[in-house]
Amino acid sequence: MQKIIKLKILFGAIAAACALEPNVRAQQARDVLPAPLPAQIYSGKKAFVANAGGDNNHLYSGEPERLYNQFYAALKSWGRYDLARSPAEADLVFEISFLNPFVGEYVSGGGQTSVSSRSVTDPQFRLAIVDPGTRVTLWVFTEHIQPALLQGNRDKNFDQALNYLVNDLRNVAGQPVAATSNSRR
Repeated sequence: MQKIIKLKILFGAIAAACALEPNVRAQQARDVLPAPLPAQIYSGKKAFVANAGGDNNHLYSGEPERLYNQFYAALKSWGRYDLARSPAEADLVFEISFLNPFVGEYVSGGGQTSVSSRSVTDPQFRLAIVDPGTRVTLWVFTEHIQPALLQGNRDKNFDQALNYLVNDLRNVAGQPVAATSNSRR
């Protein structure tokens, strides 16, 4: 009988501790202040776009430079940064690359039927923001491209992932601060 009482007390204590755990974690999360954003990202005015290359993007239409060209055009139309002709002229370097790492193999069949397999990859864009003076990476974004069987859908997903990547950058960098000599804050 005493063993049963001791077990009930033990299980009650464990249950109480488990019930408090989420509250403790929530409080700890509230107590952590966000880390500061590197100042160059939101104060910089000139950016150089570098094609950091990457894996073969034969799954998508267009030339190998498609990602670089579309990213450059998106930055230009956004107007947040003046695009520099060389890293030496820039406050920031945006290194854009395409990666398509192998993540596994899809195997089907077996038993009475033949076995077939195909590689499973995870196509993605990587944007690294680099300080051109120190070559220190200030921030990195990764945007995954949703898989698709049809070429048109793959190309659409490519464009959508690029839009998400540019929006990620917009969310971090924000809009440029308008500089006027007569304004007061």
